[in-house]
Amino acid sequence: MRLLLLACLRAQTGNATTAGRIQDHLEAVGHICSLKDASGYENPSEIANLISAEKFEAALAIHLYKGGRLLQGSRIPFGIIFGGTDINEDIKHEEKHRVMGAVLEEARFAVAFTEKMKELAAAEWPDARSKIYIQTQGIMTTPSATFNWKRFLQNAEWHRREPHMHLIIIGPAVDPQFTSEVNEKVTRAPGVHLLQEIPQDDLHAAVKRCFAVVNSSISEGMSAAILEAMDLDVPVLARNIPGNAAIIQHKDTGLLFTNPQEFVQLSKSLMNDPSLERKIVTKAKAYVKKHHSWECEREAYQNLVLKLQ
Repeated sequence: MRLLLLACLRAQTGNATTAGRIQDHLEAVGHICSLKDASGYENPSEIANLISAEKFEAALAIHLYKGGRLLQGSRIPFGIIFGGTDINEDIKHEEKHRVMGAVLEEARFAVAFTEKMKELAAAEWPDARSKIYIQTQGIMTTPSATFNWKRFLQNAEWHRREPHMHLIIIGPAVDPQFTSEVNEKVTRAPGVHLLQEIPQDDLHAAVKRCFAVVNSSISEGMSAAILEAMDLDVPVLARNIPGNAAIIQHKDTGLLFTNPQEFVQLSKSLMNDPSLERKIVTKAKAYVKKHHSWECEREAYQNLVLKLQ
């Protein structure tokens, strides 16, 4: 089939990474899957013209609102993949809620990353429960063998109290105002470094050289960064929110904190207790291998897309 895959495709973001992985899964069995950036289109009529011009036979979209709204009224069958923003944020807005419900009604199927995400969606749109499938994100890490921290930290200021400890924040500047606020605070925080996005294999190599990975997000669907750290044998400290708690069992496969004070206390515990670190790393690796298989994700999407024929 000729498939259209709509997603927000800013480089080195979770959406783009997930979309690329799904594209690879589908093309592996002979489909032609074309990625298009949902942020480049204003309304369904533009996508209808695209479908007609490129003769797409079916479509997928990541995010009910950001991507799915563009497929409303489409003349081709489509499926939807929930994003964390759908359930955590967009659902609170009346118009977005209405649009997402309409998209779910039209979709042949929808994919939720967790049972919790499915239940929250089903509570809002009960008629859609039977078409929502659960498929966790599949993880495959590929650390670069040539990555070198020195090019990033050679001019770094040492942390005042713990000279050997650095906090590295890596990622694209998505929100200009928030980025400005972060930049301003980082300049006043010795030992904290803000880096732009880097290729995924370099990022994996950087993570592998770190003592721990921190996820302080206040809203998550399923964090691939957490899962990648687990796969790379690196402990995770994450804010205790539903999306993170769905994949981390506290003091077993990672550490969950609720405030800065608890983060500091848990960090010190991890630093001072090698047995806790070994336990978390071992159990997290086993968890990812069992529940976030890249091969299982591939098979699931290859089977789901058959519903679009």
